[in-house]
Amino acid sequence: MKLLRALRPAESLSILFLFSLIAVSAGLHERLSHAKVLILTYSALFGVQLVLIANREALVKKKSMDVFCNVAFPVLCVIVIFDSLGWIVHDINPRDIDPLLIRLDYLLFNGYPTVMLESLQSPLLTDILQVAYSTYYFLPVSLGLILKLRGSEREFDKTVFMVLLCFYLSYVGYMLFPALGPRFTMRHLQSTELRGLFVAEQVQTLLNTLEGIKRDAFPSGHTAVALVVLGLAYRFHKGFFAVALPVVALLIFSTVYCRYHYVVDVIGGVILAGITFFIGEKYYGYWEVRNDISR
Repeated sequence: MKLLRALRPAESLSILFLFSLIAVSAGLHERLSHAKVLILTYSALFGVQLVLIANREALVKKKSMDVFCNVAFPVLCVIVIFDSLGWIVHDINPRDIDPLLIRLDYLLFNGYPTVMLESLQSPLLTDILQVAYSTYYFLPVSLGLILKLRGSEREFDKTVFMVLLCFYLSYVGYMLFPALGPRFTMRHLQSTELRGLFVAEQVQTLLNTLEGIKRDAFPSGHTAVALVVLGLAYRFHKGFFAVALPVVALLIFSTVYCRYHYVVDVIGGVILAGITFFIGEKYYGYWEVRNDISR
């Protein structure tokens, strides 16, 4: 009980989400081709998180361990859980919703956005937008490290919690609404391949190798996480916000231009960012009141 009361919001969130994944993997093990591996993976993360919580006071006295507990381990959880989705999403929900998303995009634009954007296509623009798309992996970590290094502990803790909440909610979205995205489902409609001038193909290959083929199109996690980071930066670090604003704008546009997402996915990502802030503020405010932390 004492351990539970000591949990910070980000730790509570990871504990709850990992426990839920263990329960889902165990409960649906007959439908999962890699059930044992999934249970072991989630249980290992769950166990490490408990150990870090139980030894937090001793660990945070060492700067390297403080960074591991509060930065590296949350990042590890996000990466490992995301990587595991390829073994769980389609097994528990085999019906992709791409046809619905394609129809919704067509209704909104009277055409297919990824095809329509071919008129803007150029090798240099493709390079720029492919790099912008990749900044998604660095934006949350960059903001977190900046806040951590400047000693803004409360702002850092809230940032980690909000970003984790957004990631985990997006993973739930992938399980509920599996979709491959237009780069796979609409390839036959595209008249040209995306070609870069310098780096686009290399970045595409790297991302395809790291991410694999997952049903992770709806909602757009890139959009949601980038907007959450942008909102937090506006509150906690105006300098980072000024730099991140044009990057995030390009990133969101790139999700459709680079054919990773439907426009409906992006709309879903915007809504997810709003849900993240609504739920996150409610819970974080409750936690602060419960622990008598002045704002």
